[in-house]
Amino acid sequence: MPGDGTIRVLVVDDSAVMRKLISGILDREAEIEVVATAIDGDFALNKIEQIKPDVITMDIDMPRMDGITALNHIAARHSIPVVMLSSLTSRGAAMTMQALELGAVDFVCKPVSVADIASVAEELIAKVKGASRMSNGARRLFPARRGGNFGKGKLNGGDSRADKIVAIGASSGGPYALRTLLPQIPRSFAAGIVIVQHMPENFTTMLAHWLDDICEINVKEASNGDMVIPGSALIAPGGYHMGIRKKLGGAEVFLERGEPVNGHRPSVEVLFQSVVKEYGSNATAVIMTGMGNDGSNAIGEIKEAGGKTIAQDEASCAVYGMPRLAVEKGFIDRVVSLSGMADCLLTEVGERIGVERGNNA
Repeated sequence: MPGDGTIRVLVVDDSAVMRKLISGILDREAEIEVVATAIDGDFALNKIEQIKPDVITMDIDMPRMDGITALNHIAARHSIPVVMLSSLTSRGAAMTMQALELGAVDFVCKPVSVADIASVAEELIAKVKGASRMSNGARRLFPARRGGNFGKGKLNGGDSRADKIVAIGASSGGPYALRTLLPQIPRSFAAGIVIVQHMPENFTTMLAHWLDDICEINVKEASNGDMVIPGSALIAPGGYHMGIRKKLGGAEVFLERGEPVNGHRPSVEVLFQSVVKEYGSNATAVIMTGMGNDGSNAIGEIKEAGGKTIAQDEASCAVYGMPRLAVEKGFIDRVVSLSGMADCLLTEVGERIGVERGNNA
């Protein structure tokens, strides 16, 4: 960023109306300046060379050169963070996951109506600010996917009963954070993992497939009755709250629509409250990057019950909102960088004896 701290943004969208609306939202923020716009990926690549923006917002569906193709070029030539704008469709979800794999740092879902664009203004501003702190954006940061196997041929996690549980809550910047953390967790991990990532319906399905394809542990979108198994992770589906209940032989997840909590469904707060009720001191809660306050109260209940509480540190968060509130309330035992999170969990939870690690090749 320039010396005055202003975040210089290039807005790329084939719709003149959307370019104007997005630019207007961003320009109202004192720390952000829209320095140029482009009508498609081809024009954007030329503008990048001329103006060298700090952050790019990129529509996915555009004629001539779409956002995915443009992102490929950006990843090959530059280290500019890119925030994708996606439609709320299954195709949009799949393309968004592809963009994240290629190096986009985050995404924002466009509302169905252009007239409702103001509803995502706060999210868009927060994610642009978060992206500006990620100077390694638009680079392939992770190993390539294995070609859509989605976990076929993986060994089962083993024990059907998880005596320990790790509950993770994340929002803005969460897909990147989970993509960094979960591939470092071995199949021999001693706890079951349950995750709330704020995402719309369709997107959590794609997220689970995306993660499962590059993780040693099994990762899936949760369904009613799924067992919490050591060395496996369950992600709450978009549009549903997820909870845990003990039963003979182990613990299972349950899903319910319910009303949004802290503005979200699924809600981290709902998950954490359920986890502390069923697991108490055998629970470890992790609150990761995200805007807002979801989970920042219930994580205190886990600490009070004797469970372990961990927050992602400010430097590695795209948006230091949820973790900051939990830390300020005194609810956090350890503040850990994203790069150190897996080692921290292995220290707190441990591995099961006699379980060989799977082969993630």
